[in-house]
Amino acid sequence: MQEPLLRAEGLDYDTFPEAPASQRERSRAGALQNRRVFLATFAAVLGNFSFGYALVYTSPVIPALKLSSDPALHLNKVQASWFGSVFTLGAAAGGLSAMVLNDLLGRKLSIMFSAVPSVIGYALMAGAHGLWMLLLGRMLTGFAGGLTAACIPVYVSEIAPPGVRGALGATPQLMAVFGSLSLYALGLLLPWRWLAVAGEGPVLIMILLLSFMPNSPRFLLSKGRDEEALQALTWLRADSEVHWEFEQIQDNVRRQSSRVSWAEARDPRVYRPILIAVLMRFLQQLTGITPILVYLQTIFDNTSVVLPSQQDAAIVGAVRLVSVLIAAVTMDLAGRKVLLYVSGYAMGWGPITWLLMSEVLPLRARGVASGLCVLVSWLTAFVLTKYFLLAVNAFGLQVPFFFFSAICLLSLLFTGCCVPETRGRSLEQIEAFFHTRRMSFRP
Repeated sequence: MQEPLLRAEGLDYDTFPEAPASQRERSRAGALQNRRVFLATFAAVLGNFSFGYALVYTSPVIPALKLSSDPALHLNKVQASWFGSVFTLGAAAGGLSAMVLNDLLGRKLSIMFSAVPSVIGYALMAGAHGLWMLLLGRMLTGFAGGLTAACIPVYVSEIAPPGVRGALGATPQLMAVFGSLSLYALGLLLPWRWLAVAGEGPVLIMILLLSFMPNSPRFLLSKGRDEEALQALTWLRADSEVHWEFEQIQDNVRRQSSRVSWAEARDPRVYRPILIAVLMRFLQQLTGITPILVYLQTIFDNTSVVLPSQQDAAIVGAVRLVSVLIAAVTMDLAGRKVLLYVSGYAMGWGPITWLLMSEVLPLRARGVASGLCVLVSWLTAFVLTKYFLLAVNAFGLQVPFFFFSAICLLSLLFTGCCVPETRGRSLEQIEAFFHTRRMSFRP
């Protein structure tokens, strides 16, 4: 009989000794005053901005192309479903590639590499004169989005101090939502081709800024580049007194210098956190967020709302942005599980699942496992997005939304049974937690 994901037996959690009080206070104060780690985070999450922008690109474009007088670009219902869903196939392929690139190139270079398919994809859609160019452009931007979705949360979590990791861990989702809102707002002003042109800007800025940022110290240590890792950590903290933190990271990396074998993958201490992360990403997509965002204007066109669908979509984007901002502020105060229980998608299952994925995955399997999470997530999203419009045409809006509601209830049960609270703990402490088989951390 299989053991549960987490068990309650064991001693109180105290695997790592606490840093001296003065060290903790100095680290927290330095994190709040140090702008470098925030700059590095901002440079990285511009990739999430582009991801959010590209994800909802079809929301204003599908209605426009359904009315197009150009027969080469006019979309019927089946073509519209492919145009909306093919992005998720590209994202799944991006997640699959991240399983290799995350550990081969590193987190930072993998993020920078995503700019290549993103720029080409936007260019194809901007100059499209046939359906194949639209589909290929969507798939390439999806590939870039899937790659950044796997790499950016890991990069941010690995450079962030524990005291602000929750707030910084919410920035990938925050920027993705901001990117979606920007698309909805620009959709009120620009024709669909110029929307694709505008998508190039954030990608180019990301490349420029990231070229000046350090790589993850944990990744550098895993490659034996100790001196570079120390320099990177010192730069990020703007403090020469980082030896205590560096030694903790170094000790953890040395103990896990080899990759996880298939035999080791059957160890509950390895598969539990991976299974938790994968199931969270699977359930997150089953809530229906991707098809809702991709077809948002089409959904509003099928309702009796008073405002035009373009304005309704922009309002939804603004509400999502405010919700994620609240989550970023409260995540390190209230904790991850509280927000998963009491909040909606944008405050809970949106930002927190990405953060928890990067927090709970074991270091030895973090690159591959994060790619696996994204692969599962976007394959699920493809199925939902491809068949959402067909289900709406056959059964109406109520049937898909009843299904999404049932999944939300199931997600609450999963949170209570399986998801640990990670607030205020270092990545090394979180990893050691799965060796203790405790249900939650001691406050």
